Amino acid sequence: MIKIFQINNNTAEQRIDKFLKRQFISLTQSFIEKNLRKKNILLNDHTTKSNYIVQVGDKVTIKNFNKEIYPKFEKKKNILNINNSLKNNFKKSTLYENKNFLVIDKWSGIATQGGTNIIISIDTIIKSISPYYNLVHRLDKETAGLMIIAKNLKYTKLFGQLFKSQKLKKTYLALCDGKPKLKESYVDLLIDSHDKGKAIKTKTFYKVLSYNEKTSLIKFIPKTGKKHQIRIVAKNLGCPIVGDLKYNLNKTKQKENLKLNSFKLQFNIEDDQFNIQSGLPKDFTDYLGLKNIKFNSKII
Repeated sequence: MIKIFQINNNTAEQRIDKFLKRQFISLTQSFIEKNLRKKNILLNDHTTKSNYIVQVGDKVTIKNFNKEIYPKFEKKKNILNINNSLKNNFKKSTLYENKNFLVIDKWSGIATQGGTNIIISIDTIIKSISPYYNLVHRLDKETAGLMIIAKNLKYTKLFGQLFKSQKLKKTYLALCDGKPKLKESYVDLLIDSHDKGKAIKTKTFYKVLSYNEKTSLIKFIPKTGKKHQIRIVAKNLGCPIVGDLKYNLNKTKQKENLKLNSFKLQFNIEDDQFNIQSGLPKDFTDYLGLKNIKFNSKII
């Protein structure tokens, strides 16, 4: 029996052996290599090597196909029923969308992905839309603002490369108690990785944009990506973020939402330039008003 796969946007830009392993659950590398050599698996009717990167329009033919030799990889079905309210929140939060990725303005209070005692997350919502949608970075549950979601494997890898090569600029805004000694600077900080006691080097740029009533509006640009990086940096600068229950010891503001926002994303894809900006959540703008802090989004 012959089985033919046509490579599309959802399956392109991966090695042919990885593609086959994603289709069939028990295939070993040696099995794939052997069948490529024996011409049982062909690419566009010709022999190929296991490290060939499949492209949109390629045809993968399995000449010795049967369901016992090639047991199908069954994707776990999303059994969660995502209610209409969450779906509407997600739809309303979408600031930009094309055929390959979308950018949402994540609301505070929802986790990026599942974990202990977490049932609903951004990840479960996007997987209910399409199994091919993938997170490409994360925000803390308490943090609001911009998040990118790739719609296919090609753009999942592309954004991974942009983040790794630091070609994607992320700008955060935070309202902090107090202010740092310097108006702007780079902070090099070792942060515990929770992995065998190792610490990771992080680098963060900050600039105080405004200050009033013992509260600073600070722009942070992380050059590295580490969990809680900005929150830890703010604490180490002596001006922890308002509403940060973990790193701010000021107990009088525990009822405040975390005043940290993923405010701007800037990146290029081929000849296209993207400069996407968050709409600050109401609790953030209300606090700006309460402290009479000036804010001009055009200078961020």
